[in-house]
Amino acid sequence: MPSKKYSLPDFLIGRCEPAAYVRWLSRKAIAHVKRDRKRDHTEATRAAYMTAIHKAVLDSNGLDDYTGEKLAWEKISKYDNAKAKEGRREYKKSFWDLPTVDHWGDDLTANAFRICSWRTNDSKNDLSDDELIEFCRTILAHSEKKSTMK
Repeated sequence: MPSKKYSLPDFLIGRCEPAAYVRWLSRKAIAHVKRDRKRDHTEATRAAYMTAIHKAVLDSNGLDDYTGEKLAWEKISKYDNAKAKEGRREYKKSFWDLPTVDHWGDDLTANAFRICSWRTNDSKNDLSDDELIEFCRTILAHSEKKSTMK
């Protein structure tokens, strides 16, 4: 039975099941706790992270925090490792809009999260917001320069 504490946000009704949402929250929290404990953040707890991630979901209104694009909440908990091995890049690309959790801020052990797509999170990796924006500007400038050279 889904928790009232982590009730399904209105914008996700009909897009994913409440139990799947709570399971996703729990899995994301556990993954971040494990990673942060390796970074000596011994106070990290599943409950605290679930609350912080749920708040980030509510704040996101279901959209990627960096691009504003809609996220495919109906795909949570649908990734299949066997299909990924078989389909490789194309299979993974079909999950680019899968929602995931990004730690943000200068203190990567803080309970500060944003919701974004898997594609955004992979692209951002360890960059700060400013570094990501500068990197995107560099890519755009180079792309424009190449197109004028043709």
